[in-house]
Amino acid sequence: MPGHDDFISQVRFLSAVYFIFGILSRIGGVFRKEGDMEYRSLGRSGLKVPVLSFGAGTFGGAGPLFSNWGNSDANEARRLVDICLDAGVNLFDTADVYSNGASEEVLGEAVKDRRDRVLLSTKTSLPMGDGPNDAGSSRLRLLRSVDDALKRLQTDYIDLLQLHAFDAATPVEEVLSTLDTLVRSGRVRYIGVSNFSGWQIMKSLAVADRYGWPRYVANQVYYSLVGRDYEWDLMPLGKDQGLGAIVWSPLGWGRLTGKIRRGAPLPETSRLHATASFGPPVEEEYMYRVIDVLETIASETAKTVPQVALNWLLSRPTVSSVIIGARNEIQLRENLGAVGWSLTSDQIAALDQASAVSAPYPHFPYRNQEGFARLDPPLVG
Repeated sequence: MPGHDDFISQVRFLSAVYFIFGILSRIGGVFRKEGDMEYRSLGRSGLKVPVLSFGAGTFGGAGPLFSNWGNSDANEARRLVDICLDAGVNLFDTADVYSNGASEEVLGEAVKDRRDRVLLSTKTSLPMGDGPNDAGSSRLRLLRSVDDALKRLQTDYIDLLQLHAFDAATPVEEVLSTLDTLVRSGRVRYIGVSNFSGWQIMKSLAVADRYGWPRYVANQVYYSLVGRDYEWDLMPLGKDQGLGAIVWSPLGWGRLTGKIRRGAPLPETSRLHATASFGPPVEEEYMYRVIDVLETIASETAKTVPQVALNWLLSRPTVSSVIIGARNEIQLRENLGAVGWSLTSDQIAALDQASAVSAPYPHFPYRNQEGFARLDPPLVG
């Protein structure tokens, strides 16, 4: 029979093994893989999310913007959710403003029988009506918005609630104390932001730390090969403060779908005909320069242009998850093909170079002068 000392030694050995395994499994934010799907920690939280998440903006499309995104009904939504879950994608993102709540309703109907298998992320703060309290992040608005979202999603909790925009008219203390109430009540599990500037995030984090309220763990951002503004301030902030990036419009507002090619007219089916004015502007020659390199690498890797563009994003620091949208099964399956493989360092460098832009102040000295760069080297090329 083993003695007491032998037993203690075995326990210590196993504890050390589990500790080392835990450290190794989290290097680079990676937690584990399921098939080809990779899971990462959401910022500095303990929540694990798939590197690809599904954007439900195509559900229930209504209005001049969202009707052009898509108009999947509950039956089609269930089919797309099935495909996502089979591929290991269990994070679904929506917002109350998407088709005036219809997106949340369709998503809720699609996942109601498998709530324990999914993570639901929604956003609030943008106007939902013309009344004086129908927009913003006041205590009244946030409590009402969450109650309404819970009903539409047919659930009693939201895994990730994100503020869709910064509300300059409401004190940060009021916003964060309300989010603290929602987290303590169990109606919300984690909180994040979207479309905030760096100073707005830092002020919020400082206030949260001062009062011991929950911190933001996610920052939903626009980031793509034709839109790299995120890298200047928000990426270093995310790395320093532990905010995981959830990327929206990773294909540059529809420009990197593989349908747009140099020397060819914009396809009639492109939603850019109707939605370009709603999204970020991109200079045409810059776009084609990026597309040229994407097409070359797609040929080298036997992948598609969107798969290469998405895979590039997965290699970037602070990125926890990239939101993919799809109006049909074909688009969804193509986007899911962005995981399970990696670009080479040379291919990443070629994409970095093709998509590079001049650094704005105060960043250009750190890019162009060695003395500055030694003090604060950039996170990416």
